[in-house]
Amino acid sequence: MTYEYLLAGLPELKAGSDAPINLEKLDELLDEQLSASDKVLLDLLRVPIDAETLENGLKAKNRFVRAWFAFNQDMNNVLVAQICRKHGFDPKQQIVGEGEVAEQLRTHTTQKDFGLNELPGDYQSIIALAQIEDLMAREKAMDAIRFEWLQERTEFDFFSPEMVFAYYLEAVMLHRWSILTVEEGEKVFRQLVSEMKQGVKLD
Repeated sequence: MTYEYLLAGLPELKAGSDAPINLEKLDELLDEQLSASDKVLLDLLRVPIDAETLENGLKAKNRFVRAWFAFNQDMNNVLVAQICRKHGFDPKQQIVGEGEVAEQLRTHTTQKDFGLNELPGDYQSIIALAQIEDLMAREKAMDAIRFEWLQERTEFDFFSPEMVFAYYLEAVMLHRWSILTVEEGEKVFRQLVSEMKQGVKLD
């Protein structure tokens, strides 16, 4: 199924700009117009990524959805491995999931950049995230990488369900940062610090 009329009626999204569409209205619109099978896939993308949703996403029948969850797993693993190395911790116990990147991080702990240059793909921008001390700035940088990944993955997927999924994910990221007040920013910062300490044991 294709979504020419749906996508043609949505405002353009640009990285770094404010979200031009209300998320509640976008959710309603997608719920009304997506097929039942595509809505099931969108629902996987609507929830925050944790151990359970990651596993579900990696098992999705749609290639784009599987790739999105795998990309987020890889990015988080690379970042955690770099932070562990920076603070003198063994990254092996912190790497989650399977796949080439996870295996590389577990088995090449002594190599510069964990030998990720041996794998296809550009991991340098992800590796550089560990050097960003401000956690909010780091989170925004991660979203910028995610945004670029989505743009590249759907460059030629005109009016496809994958294009709709990418649009939704991009809109969520833009909306998240456009409404962030100072107080909310501090809350996000504290949450990121807490998660970092629990996951990487920096305390």
